[in-house]
Amino acid sequence: MGLDNDQKKNKKKRNRSNEKEKSVEKVVANEEKVPTQQKQQQQGNCNQSKKKKNQEVYPFGNYRNYYGYRISHDTDEDPRLKVLKKEWFEGKDCLDIGCNSGIMTIHIAKKFGCRSILGVDIDSSRIEDAHWHLRKFVRMQNSAKPSEKKSSSEGADGVHGSKEQSVSLSNGEAKTDSAETKDLSQIVSFQKENFVQTRNLDENRYDTILCLSVTKWVHLNWGDDGLITLFSKIWRLLQPGGIFVMEPQPWKSYENNRRVSETTAMNYRTIVLRPDRFQEILLDKIGFRTVEDLTSSLSGASKGFDRQILAFQK
Repeated sequence: MGLDNDQKKNKKKRNRSNEKEKSVEKVVANEEKVPTQQKQQQQGNCNQSKKKKNQEVYPFGNYRNYYGYRISHDTDEDPRLKVLKKEWFEGKDCLDIGCNSGIMTIHIAKKFGCRSILGVDIDSSRIEDAHWHLRKFVRMQNSAKPSEKKSSSEGADGVHGSKEQSVSLSNGEAKTDSAETKDLSQIVSFQKENFVQTRNLDENRYDTILCLSVTKWVHLNWGDDGLITLFSKIWRLLQPGGIFVMEPQPWKSYENNRRVSETTAMNYRTIVLRPDRFQEILLDKIGFRTVEDLTSSLSGASKGFDRQILAFQK
């Protein structure tokens, strides 16, 4: 009888021991699962953050490295420079609306010899880029000065850094421009402005105003009213007889970019004044006297620079 009781007790102990072992195995298995789940979740979060980084949104067209993808590597200069006329800029006060990183603004000052040119952009980061580019151009300009006499006597082989300058400085122009004898930093300036809403420029007057591939972003962000404000303000800031150079994006481009923000999506649905009406608005409503279509001179230009370019005279 005592033996039976001992056997029963031993059996109960073994059962409890087995249950403990099973529960321990269960806990270990769960503990192993948790880090795996956490790891998978972390990897998912990491992938999402990578996606967000890769999918940066530019609701105002304020792309980083904008000129990098619009100008091919085998192109010495922005093709649009070829259609601009020197008399619009030489010795003139100029304004570049939506200047981005300032490359085009600096090229115009250097090639055509502006008296002054101001580049404005809504994005402070692009204005920082523009100031960086300007400092770089000035350094290169200054480093080239001592070698000018030497290069004239030794020929092309004596030009300092000619390869780099030919790509980044559009060094094909003659050295007679006033910008060559005057420091570029005295001619070119940049400032952050929302051109549609700012009043900081109201007292200024310009001989030439550029608005290159900007109208779409004004239109999508501020609608038809914003577009009319843009055109009206340009008219007010121009001197009598002044030139307004516009490169409007086609309607198809609006379709491609309408979802970059809730604002652009909403405004896209309400836009009435499509790009094919801009010329009529500027001549008949705003009051410009004449328009010249410069587009044909861009034939054969690389993709991205095949848009219409129009020059209006006040």
